[in-house]
Amino acid sequence: MSTVLQAVGLSVRFGGVHAVEDVDVTVEEGQLVGLIGPNGAGKTTFVDAITGFVRYTGRVELDGRDVTGMAPHARARRGLARTWQSTELFDDLTVQENLTVAAERPSFLALAAELVGRRVGESAAAADALEVLGLGSIADAVPEELTQGQRKLVGVARAIAMRPRLLCLDEPAAGLDTNESENLGQRLRRIADAGTTTLLIDHDMGLVMSICDRIVVLEFGEVIAAGPPDEVRRNPRVVAAYLGKSDAGVEAGRSPSGERGPVGRGTT
Repeated sequence: MSTVLQAVGLSVRFGGVHAVEDVDVTVEEGQLVGLIGPNGAGKTTFVDAITGFVRYTGRVELDGRDVTGMAPHARARRGLARTWQSTELFDDLTVQENLTVAAERPSFLALAAELVGRRVGESAAAADALEVLGLGSIADAVPEELTQGQRKLVGVARAIAMRPRLLCLDEPAAGLDTNESENLGQRLRRIADAGTTTLLIDHDMGLVMSICDRIVVLEFGEVIAAGPPDEVRRNPRVVAAYLGKSDAGVEAGRSPSGERGPVGRGTT
């Protein structure tokens, strides 16, 4: 099994604030790794760092190549894709066209044609992303016609359409109802099983525990636990970080909000 992402000694500071401190994270080929922690733990800042959107110290490698000096767009071209907590779509393009823009790397002539009014064509990668997330019925809709949950799913599909080496998802289940969240979890598991290596941030402990191969837990910018879900959910430091005391709820697979979720890697 080859290593897709390796972050070593990664630290991010904003003035005197240590947002991320000496964090090591490894994601192997085909894995779905969860990155969890309380609010303010440094999860999004970590993803911002590895994707090149904030300055950091340490080293980030993608497929064994040090990408530390690369700009965000250069990392994206090497296969480092991400979603954002706030999903911004092109309002004048359909869902299908939003995905196609992300998937395609057009030539200068194709770009010129689009600038003078030619609509964006179809893409096999975009079509595959629509299918895997079950969005075919809204392929021709424009963003203003979508629910918040649908917009989040389109954001995930857009990242998948890039056919990335590493897919970083920042709270993709936020804004989804319980059924939508469970459905998304099943599809993310299938995506990983099909070969898309994924790093997932989410607050839904039931979702993360049920689909991830490994989990990394941050608190105050530092790693306090890492390992398989069964091991992490019983870690006293993880329990304390979420609930402030030892509580059987975490060991039973409940989320910090008290909702019960499936335990361990789920089947799809």
